[in-house]
Order: sequence, then structure tokens, then C-alpha cells
Amino acid sequence: MSNALTDEILPDEFWHGVEQFNQQEFYACHDTLEALWIEATEPDKKFYQGILQVAVAFYHLGNQNWRGAVILLGEGINRLRGYQPSYGTINVEQFLAQSAHILTTLQQAGPDQVIAVMQQLELLQPEPDLAEAQSGADPQRLTFPTLQTVDQGQS
Repeated sequence: MSNALTDEILPDEFWHGVEQFNQQEFYACHDTLEALWIEATEPDKKFYQGILQVAVAFYHLGNQNWRGAVILLGEGINRLRGYQPSYGTINVEQFLAQSAHILTTLQQAGPDQVIAVMQQLELLQPEPDLAEAQSGADPQRLTFPTLQTVDQGQS
């Protein structure tokens, strides 16, 4: 895929959306990137759409909407695959690996375990009884993906 963004300065609005995503302000990130996406042309348009779909997936997850999270996470990941390893200065490969790990976890857990996945991501605090039962165990800790520049991803 051509890398049109490397030939131009990324708009401030994009970096604002990146900051919102990395602060887990997923609904706000969607709004910011959607405004860019509407006005963009390819290949930038598809890039923006992929990121905003991942943001909306995590917004759905925060509302315990397993189906919406899985569908949009999958769509966002698929849209961004052609932008690897990086697009502009964004480390797409790392972002996709992190996002795919959460998608796989959600798919394996199923809709009945959405709350457990949310707890692993620290979207919800575990119930006291569950926290005590897990205190001796080392539950797998999930982390949200982050949008990083290529330089950040290498440090």
C-alpha cells in the first residue's frame, strides 16, 4: 500500500484522536476520526476508518456489548491489515497484534464471559468474592492497544 501520509504532515485532528484513543476515550476518538474520515480520500480514508472501528469496538465492550465489540474489532483489524508495518508514523503492526490478542480473547471467552474480559482490561473491578478467589492466581492481564509512532514502538 502506498504511504500517502508519510508525504504530508498528519493533521492535528488525527493526533488528537490518537491521544483520545490512548486515554481510552473511545467515543470521543470515534467522533474526532469520523470527521477526518468523512473528508479524507483513499488510502487515508480506510486507515482512519479502521482505527475508529477499533475505538467503537472498545466503546461497545465498555457497555458489555460483546457482539458489537467482536464485529467492529474484526472489521477494524481487517481494514488496517494492508497498512502494515506502519502508516505515516503509526506502528500499525504493533497496534494490530495488540488488537488481535483482545479479539481472540473475546472470541474464546464468548458473550457470557464479557464481564470477565472487561475485568481483565480493568474496565470493571472484580466482585470482592472473585477478587479473593483470584488473589493466589496470576490471571492473564489484558491491556488495551495503543497507537504509537514507530519510534515509540521500538523503545
